[in-house]
Amino acid sequence: MIKAGITGVHGHVPDKILSNADLEKMVDTNDEWIVSRTGIRERRIFDEPGKGASDLAVPAVQGLLKKTGVDPSDIDLMIVGTVTGDYVFPDTANTILDKIGAKNAFGFDINAACSGFLYSLTTASKFIEAGTYKKVIVVGVDVMSSIVDYTDRATCILFGDGAGAVLLEPVDDGTGIIDSILRSDGNGRHYLQMKAGGSLKPASIETVTAREHFVYQEGKHVFKYAVNGMVSTIKEVAERNNLPTDQIKWLVPHQANMRIITSVADMLDFPIEKVMINIQKYGNTTSATIPLCLWEWEDKLKYGDNIILTAFGGGFTWGSILVKWSVK
Repeated sequence: MIKAGITGVHGHVPDKILSNADLEKMVDTNDEWIVSRTGIRERRIFDEPGKGASDLAVPAVQGLLKKTGVDPSDIDLMIVGTVTGDYVFPDTANTILDKIGAKNAFGFDINAACSGFLYSLTTASKFIEAGTYKKVIVVGVDVMSSIVDYTDRATCILFGDGAGAVLLEPVDDGTGIIDSILRSDGNGRHYLQMKAGGSLKPASIETVTAREHFVYQEGKHVFKYAVNGMVSTIKEVAERNNLPTDQIKWLVPHQANMRIITSVADMLDFPIEKVMINIQKYGNTTSATIPLCLWEWEDKLKYGDNIILTAFGGGFTWGSILVKWSVK
């Protein structure tokens, strides 16, 4: 049975580092307060005027192509998870394809906030399983610094910028994307959103003055829903595939908050040393967190490893994916 296997992964983060000490000079906060509540010590910022999410993603995709020996002309499809695309339209996927010279592919974006990579990966896998395409790239990229209010200490400490990409190809050896469970609850839009800039509330002098083009979050609500949502879908996908906890090699959670990550591990009775964590140096890069983890842990992943990816994002959106690692 044909499955979509992850046959390569690569990531890219900007050079500029925004440390907690830097934030202390910008808002009323301090390193101890930030670390104790979020686990974040620094984050990367894409500070290049005139450039956007596509420019941050291109090095990740080019690195992926070089690593896997794939020519841009062989790419069939690209799906990009992002909430900070270059434009409202056209989509960022087609812009990336143009910049890397992929002339035979089409692409589109998926906006599912922090669950964007999971939604994109699941969607892409279906094109492989159906036999429609043989080489699909999935990108998670966000320039969160472009929509963060650096006068709001509750949110500006959380987010960073980054990009990650994976190549999907057909596999028939029992590895690949085995199963996925995706969920959503539109009522969550009240607790995590950007208030203005869409058709409901178009940009105006009033919305800009009111600072409504930045991330808005009610943290306590998000925390509770995030933990419960990720735990429930992890359990469901594991049980559905008769996978006991001791056979899960790695848990790859969205890097939103260290307290959320540890709460999920505790509720699952899952060993924290088998949880991929890099939030301390990148913060919450939204759609990029999971592929950045896979990229950084790539040398520890072994062929056939059972891995569960899980995320929770604004909307609300959440889910978990069971992957059996395909790279030999």
